[in-house]
Amino acid sequence: MSSSLRDPSLYIRPACKEDASSLSRICLLTADAGKSAESLHAIGELPGLIFATPYVHLPHTAGFVLVRRKNSDNDKSTEEEEVIGYTATTYDSKEFQTIAEQEWYPSYCKKYPKPSENPDYYKALAISDQDKRFIALLHAPEQVPEACLKFCPAHMHINILPEAQKQGWGRKLVGSIVKYLRDEKGMNRVWLGIDPRNVNAAQFYTKLGFKPIEGAPSNYFGLSFDDFVFST
Repeated sequence: MSSSLRDPSLYIRPACKEDASSLSRICLLTADAGKSAESLHAIGELPGLIFATPYVHLPHTAGFVLVRRKNSDNDKSTEEEEVIGYTATTYDSKEFQTIAEQEWYPSYCKKYPKPSENPDYYKALAISDQDKRFIALLHAPEQVPEACLKFCPAHMHINILPEAQKQGWGRKLVGSIVKYLRDEKGMNRVWLGIDPRNVNAAQFYTKLGFKPIEGAPSNYFGLSFDDFVFST
């Protein structure tokens, strides 16, 4: 077992709405194919608005966070937390997307109008090409591949800051999602999509038992729970 897994200051708990800002921050710090995308965005919240924070605000979702306990005197009443990783899921991808398009994206589309139609709105921000890409996704969300929905209705995301990577926490976070979907929703599969440039992520998921989904784009991977081995 990794020494990090035995570190009593690190633990996993269910995610909640109050974690949204932490999830958004982690999403930004891993949004460039696993590396920080801070330098690529003038509007840092954009990646998380699509890939992180909806999963602690909308129905049909669940998540877990990897937390570092920051108190030094073992006094729970003064305990502070730092979220350094998260995983999130929806057990009904199609319904989640419908609700997001009806209830989540519209307010942000007003906050971030299309740059091509409102160039003066963004002059002071000097938005980047990546900002424009994510704003476009707010206005025209990417559709879920039919092959993925055929594989199973549940999908997930996971992001961990570099300080906690390659220490066993990734498997534990994925295991939290597997256990939730299996035990509470009676499901036996989950899928996810990755940045095609993120070779390390592809290797990580393959190691956990994820496999390419037949008929889906090559950056989508599915996990049958029978293939997953939980951390000891």
